[in-house]
Amino acid sequence: MKRLAILGASGHGKVVAEIAELNGWDVVFFDDAFPSVTGLAHWSVIGNTDDLLTDLQCFDGCFVAIGNNRIRLDKQRMLAKKGATLPVLIHPSAVVSRYAKVEAGCVVMAGAVINPFALVQQACIVNTAATIDHDCVLAEGVHISPSANLAGAVSVGACSWVGIGASVKQCLKIGANVVVGAGAAVVLDIADNLTVVGVPAKVLIK
Repeated sequence: MKRLAILGASGHGKVVAEIAELNGWDVVFFDDAFPSVTGLAHWSVIGNTDDLLTDLQCFDGCFVAIGNNRIRLDKQRMLAKKGATLPVLIHPSAVVSRYAKVEAGCVVMAGAVINPFALVQQACIVNTAATIDHDCVLAEGVHISPSANLAGAVSVGACSWVGIGASVKQCLKIGANVVVGAGAAVVLDIADNLTVVGVPAKVLIK
């Protein structure tokens, strides 16, 4: 059986581990809380990031299961530079068009749909029952939360987070490092580094 090292022993890691197992991987975890943390549910945590880098040759693949978009992307880039194999993990119940492209280190969770000619760049999370319609582009490190829906030809900038149940109108551009709040309805473009909430979505003034 193929061996997969998952970096990040968390709730998100649990979901990633199950999807990996459904795809034929044997899973162990690494986490920077080791040795204080040595297990996650029934899985073993056997080291930290440095240990994983030392033992890369022992694994057929590595996957970063860290919810923070920037940290996840940075860790993945580090592993890629060290020559790690970074698989795509797709739940068997997800629907991914043969004309879509999903890059290394992405996870597509149960019930998610990615439609034709969508591009999902590296280290993205397409979470449970999210939908990515035709011609969308998700830049590196994006998280589309459960039941969020992107209409056709939406672009989402690097490390942005579209919250649970949010909706984005077709042909819009969401910048980098944006947070779209839970249940928001995005009907206008969003510049970089903003948080938007509500129906219709408006910039949250901190």
